[in-house]
Formats: sequence, structure tokens, C-alpha cells
Amino acid sequence: MNAVSAVALSAGVAMTGAIAIELAATQVATAATVSRIEVRGNRRVDADTIRNYIAIRPGRSFSNDDVNEAVKRLFGTGLFSDVSITQSGGALVVSVEEYSVVNQVIFQGNKKIKDRNLSAAVQLQPRKSFSNQIMQADEETIRESYRRIGRDDATVTGRVQELADGRVNVIYDIQEGGRTKIKSINFVGNSAFGAGRLRDVITTKQSNFLSFLMRNDIYDENRLRADEETLRRFYYNRGYADFRVISSSADLDEAENAYTVTFTVEEGERYRFGNIGIESTISGVDSESLRSELQTRQGRTYSAKDVEDSIIGLTETVAGQGYAFAQVTPRGDRNFETHEIDVVYSIDEGPRAYIQRIEIRGNQRTRDYVTRREFDLSEGDAFNQVLVQRAKRRLEALNFFQTVNITTVPGSQPDQVVLVVDVMEKSTGEFSIGAGYSTGASDSSGAGFSVEGSITERNFLGRGQFIRVSAGGGQDSRDYSLSFTEPYFLGRRIAAGFDIFKRTRSFDKYDRDITGGTIRFGLPITEALSTQIAYNYTQEEYTGTDECADITAASCDLATALKDAIGEGTWKKSSVSGSLIYNTIDDMKNPHSGLYANLTLEVAGLGGDAKFIKATARSTYYQTLSDELDLVGLLSVGAGHIQAISGDLRVFDHFSSNDRIIRGFDYNGIGPYDSATGDHLGGKTYFNASVEAQFPLPMLPESLGLRGAVFADAATLYGSDVAGAIGTDLKWRASVGAGLLWASPFGPLRIDYAVPVMKEDKDEVQNFNFGISTRF
Repeated sequence: MNAVSAVALSAGVAMTGAIAIELAATQVATAATVSRIEVRGNRRVDADTIRNYIAIRPGRSFSNDDVNEAVKRLFGTGLFSDVSITQSGGALVVSVEEYSVVNQVIFQGNKKIKDRNLSAAVQLQPRKSFSNQIMQADEETIRESYRRIGRDDATVTGRVQELADGRVNVIYDIQEGGRTKIKSINFVGNSAFGAGRLRDVITTKQSNFLSFLMRNDIYDENRLRADEETLRRFYYNRGYADFRVISSSADLDEAENAYTVTFTVEEGERYRFGNIGIESTISGVDSESLRSELQTRQGRTYSAKDVEDSIIGLTETVAGQGYAFAQVTPRGDRNFETHEIDVVYSIDEGPRAYIQRIEIRGNQRTRDYVTRREFDLSEGDAFNQVLVQRAKRRLEALNFFQTVNITTVPGSQPDQVVLVVDVMEKSTGEFSIGAGYSTGASDSSGAGFSVEGSITERNFLGRGQFIRVSAGGGQDSRDYSLSFTEPYFLGRRIAAGFDIFKRTRSFDKYDRDITGGTIRFGLPITEALSTQIAYNYTQEEYTGTDECADITAASCDLATALKDAIGEGTWKKSSVSGSLIYNTIDDMKNPHSGLYANLTLEVAGLGGDAKFIKATARSTYYQTLSDELDLVGLLSVGAGHIQAISGDLRVFDHFSSNDRIIRGFDYNGIGPYDSATGDHLGGKTYFNASVEAQFPLPMLPESLGLRGAVFADAATLYGSDVAGAIGTDLKWRASVGAGLLWASPFGPLRIDYAVPVMKEDKDEVQNFNFGISTRF
């Protein structure tokens, strides 16, 4: 029998961390046979299992190549750290050295990242084979996890604790180090916009004393790439069609454990739109009839967004005419002398391509279907780039992701493509707090501070659902509420939700307890226009004052009359309401442009005690007045009217003034009042208007999120069904003031100081107001 020299494989660590396999030199005859196969060194793996892996059988000839393949298969199981196959007489001897089995994976020294999160990240797991190479890879994985939370100097050392029966505990010793800060963000090559304005645009922020709460000063290479794209869009939408980011870099100062981030840019010239044209190679498409779909206008500042919106409008209109594969391509012709760009939209019959599948990547918390349902496309549909871009906008508008990138790769057939959606998730939970101060009034809750706190989750359990819980109150008030919204009710783009609330108030002459709820449904009409219908039910309980000993006779008469009017029972209101909402705001948290308008009609009388019709309208328009100074103008107007269907309105059904109608006056501090006590009673009709300018505060870093505002308000509240009310005529009030806006870790907050410049004698002043900064 021909002897077979030893053939062995050994595992070594290469530069890449992979296992390099080296074959020992062999001199083997072309074929050999053995009478038996002996397995040595195995402790947990059954000998027959090993024999099956090598695929060499007694009595059958085998070659050196068969031995090599057998060794590779055994190593490929991941169960053995060493394998050798030799021939001894008539036996083929398979010697193995098994990997130890992981008993426990232990993390020591970690506080900022919990054990369960680290366990989910590493490869070594209990009851799996141990490998030094995998342990080293896990060390790097843990370090990367710390880099993602801003701790670049964290160190990780893995070690093994030997146990009996070939088991080991794997221990990772972690020194978390300090937070790695962003010392500065610099821009090179910019002249049209200052560094402060550009720092406000990007998501990466410089470190400040609030960074431990805001967590926006963490360096991340993916975020840096996203910031590059944000800068491009910022410039492209403001006329700089030749803008480019030459480079972006982050240099770590290890002594300070801080990054210096630098963007080098080339702005180019600013352009305006020149001639705008439409060409079509599709015989059934009339180019001139499509001009109404264009958002680009000759003479306007060039904007890539306007071009994109024009492409969307043209594509949808042509597709609606039966050309599903129509493709709209813009062609720009720059005039370097006049700084104009002529744009021609070419409409052609595009290639017939279909979507094979949509692949979602990067979502660890958000369910796949939450992302997939934002597409108006599904597997098997005709590929449409416009609808893909619309889905991208919708995903970005969800505010669940830091970045959204959609690419295509070839499918399994020439006419098929695969949509790949890469997302990077961000925190979707918020904690907010607001406060106010009341000077007190004769028929309002007592003077003093009131506070409100809320917890909001926009992506509840990764299902895309919205939930908000809030509570607040002051010395004589308590408020509680719960809101929930399912944005895709029954799998359709219908938002369904409910609100439950309870409010209690203690006044000088009575106590009020209101409990109620709303069931609502919202339906989009267009991308900007939507409608909402709701059923509302409230139950109000009033308790009048029995004691008149310590108040004036007039007040006692009013208290008695009030008690007679409201009784000491329950007042029920059952109503339905409908709203039209138009929204083109660019950023609901930090608006710079767009219009938000809301028209609501409520009819009460479907059972219950209240019977009225109430209409309210509010519109707020934002416009950037200066991109260079980041100066934003705001114009807001509103109106409301309520009319009893039968009888007179109760005093509690009237409108009450508040800081959304006019600042500088107390809650319910203007309008009709009681002739005997001066208590304000509210009104049947109001009109209000406000103008405001918002601007960054000089000398303060943009990362603090602070902005200033100056404003002027005007309002009137008049008309009343309450007997004895006076001051019911239309009389205007006005105020001017200044405010401080803060994009805080607790939500958008603002504080205003307003001074009335036009008022009536009985009006009640409240100069300071503190609360939510953006309310639509």
C-alpha cells in the first residue's frame, strides 16, 4: 500500500483578520486506500459526524486532493481550531482540536451602553464555538458602538476565562473614556453665506454646555456625507447651480479628545431661470397644455427643488393621459454672461422597466412595512423615477431617519430593477415642558405659575404610530391628556386616532371639571392638502359657590345667577367637526418657508345639551427674507365665529382670548365683560393678525438652537349672548414685543414679552408668556 504523508492545515491570522490556510508539502501517490478511519482528539463532536465530513471511505481509493478537500471541509464547520489527516498503516488518522464552547459573554466597565445592546452587536454568543479571531473582531465592533455615541477614545480588551469541559467565559473589559466633542466646524471657500448660516443648515453641531442633552455633536462619517448633500441642496435651491463640496474632513485632536470638522466648498455664480420650454416626442402629448404644471418661472432665482417639482407635475399629468413609461428629462443651458439657465423639459417614451422587489436596509427599529407603505409603487409595477423621489420625500418627512437614500440595481431580468432603500434611523422620542404665568383675574384661576410636561413618541414600537401623554397644572388647575394616531388605518393612507383629556379649574365663584375625547380620521387629498373629520364628546361638571359672606353684593348676585345658569350638574356636548388643512411648510420644527392654513367647522347638537355652529380659520405664512442673515418673516391671520342653533350660547361656549390670538393680554383678558363685576365673558366673533421677524442671535453658537423674534399683534373679540354683557362692540387691541425661541432638548420653546399699545379700560395685561414656540 502506498504511504500517504501527513497533510495538515493550520489557522493563522492575516492582516485582514481572515484565516489563512497553509497546506503542508506532500508527496503522495496518485491513489491510496485504507481499511479504517480513526478519529482522535474529539470531545463533543461525534466521530461519525467527522467521518461524514471528510467523505473518504475505507476500501475506496483517494488522492491527495481528496485529503485536502476533507481538511477544508472540517475547518469550514467552524468547530475545530486545528485539523490534520495522516496515514498510519492501514488506517487514516483524523486528528482534530476542537474550539472551546462559549459559556458566557460578559461585559465589564460599560455604563453608557447596556449589556443587551452590546450582546446583540457581538458575534460570540453562549453555546457557540470560541475563536480568537472572532473575539478580536468583536472588540472592534464594541469600539465602533462607542464611536457612534461620541466616545472615540473608548478601549476594549477581550480575554478568556477557562472553565471545565472545554467551556470558556469571554470577558470584554471596557474603558468608556470621555465624550469626544466637536470643537469647531469650519467652512473654506464660502462667501455668499457666512459660516454661522451654513452651520445652522447641517445636522452636525459644535459642542456646547447642552450637548449632553441634545446629542447633536457626535461625529459620524455617514452624517458628514449627509451634511454634504444637505449643503448641495441648500445652495442648489438658492441659485448656485455650480456649487460643489470639494472635501469634508474631521481631524481628531487626541489630547483634547475633540474633532475639528472642515468643509471646503466652491460656490460658483448665482443663476436665475432664463427661457423655459417643453418638448415632447410622444405624439399624443400636447406640450403647451402642460405649462401649468411648471414651477419654474423665467426671471426667478434658480432652484433645483422647483425643477424637481416641475418634473413631478409633468410626469404625473402625462402618466394620467395613459403614458405610464413617459420620462421627463430637464436640459439646462447656462449663459455664463447673463448668469441665466434656460431649461427645456423633454418628454420621451422611457424604457419599459418593472420593479422586481423593494429592499429595505439599515432599519433596526422601524418595521419594513412602515417604510414600504410610503411608496406608491410595489413589486411588479412599472418603474417610475418620479414616484421613487416622491417616496423619498415622504420618508424624509416622517422624521424617523437621519438619511434616506434610494438606489436601483439590475434585477434578474433585463427589464427588471431592484429598489434599494438605505436608511439611518434617529431618535423619535421627545420630552417637552412649558410654563406660563397668570396675574390673576376676578373670575379666573388664581395668580401664579402653571407648568405642562409631555412625552411624545413619533414611531411607537417601530410601527410609525404617534403617541403623546401630557400632564400639567397650576395652583388651581389640572390638565391630563392622551393622544394616539395610526397613520395608515386598515392599510390605507388614512390617519385614524383618538384624544382623551381631563381638565379641572377652580375659580372664585365656581369649579369646572371637563372630561372628553375625540375620534378623528384624516385623509390626504393632494401632497399639500388634507381633510380631517372628527366626532367630539365632552362632559362638563360645574359646582357653584354657596357662600356669599366674604364677597360684595353684586358679586354674590352674579354667583347666584351663574349657579342658576349652569346648575350643579353635568353639561354634555356632542359634536362633529371637519377641517381642511393646507401645508407646504418646509420644516415644522424650524420653518423658513411655506404656508399652513386650517379651516374648521364644528356642529354641536347630535344629542347632548350644546347646540351651535362654530367656524374657525387660521393661516400662517413663512418666508425667508434674507438667506445670508437667516432672517425669516412670518404673517399669521385668524378668525372665528360661533352661532347658537337654538336659544342663546352659554358663557362657556364663547371664544376666550389667548396668546395665540394676541400676546400682551391675560387669558380671557379682552372682549365683552359683566357690567357688575368686570369679569370677561368671551365673545362670539374674533379676528386676529400677527407679523413677526425671526433671526439668529449674534455671538451665540448655532448649536444652542437659540433665535430671537420681534412681533406685532392685533385682535378683536366681540359679540355675546350673555345677559348683562357690555363691551360687545368691535374694538381692536394691539401689542408689540420681542421673543426668544429655543430648539431645546425638551421641544421647541419660546418666551415672549409683549406690551399693549392699544387697549380698553377693562382689559387685563399679561406681559410675559412662556410656552411652545411653533404651534400650527
